Amino acid sequence: MTLGTPRLHLRELGSTSDRARELAAAGAPHGTLVTTDHQVAGRGRQGRTWTTPPRRALTMSIVLREVPPILPLVAGVAVAEAIGAAARIKWPNDILVEGRKVAGILAEGRPSDGWAVLGIGVNVALRDDDLPPELRDRAGTLGRGEEDVEVLLAAILAALERGLAAPQETVLEAWRARDALTGRHVTWTGGRGIADGVDGDGRLVVRLGDGGRAALEAGEVHLGGRV
Repeated sequence: MTLGTPRLHLRELGSTSDRARELAAAGAPHGTLVTTDHQVAGRGRQGRTWTTPPRRALTMSIVLREVPPILPLVAGVAVAEAIGAAARIKWPNDILVEGRKVAGILAEGRPSDGWAVLGIGVNVALRDDDLPPELRDRAGTLGRGEEDVEVLLAAILAALERGLAAPQETVLEAWRARDALTGRHVTWTGGRGIADGVDGDGRLVVRLGDGGRAALEAGEVHLGGRV
């Protein structure tokens, strides 16, 4: 397996993705991994911050120089497979267990320079009272032990390696099998509809109230609303 080597592990770090981007820009090879026991300034989608108690979450970022066009979906499938049968994916790559988000993924790339950084955070061993009160109805934890952080890391790297080597349609089929949104009402900036899976390019397909269809390429999608 090439992913995860070389590895930089630090006791505390602002953001694994920031450090991985620095390494990528300096020429770090494909598969370079950055991890930390305690991330204090992690970034999520839409500019959100993401912090967790020390040693209770998996916080990792990996440098990729072989970047498939549907990298966010490849990553979502890999993390879901590593977590297990209960994991579902909310487009494009939020990982849910029993309807609550247990993992987030952020892919950041510089295609002109031939690299991307994939950041992954999983609430492996958090307790419910580790979660901010305002997030406890939406965020969750796997409820495992601290010793399982490294076990899950190894499983994610193996699944990600398989996903990067797989044909795109194989990845999409695996993603569809874990789709958390199909048939549900969703809203996004500028519209609402009923989620209807993903197309061959990994875009979220929605059925609109006027009978039409739309394909979303990026952005935040929320459950709820009526068509």
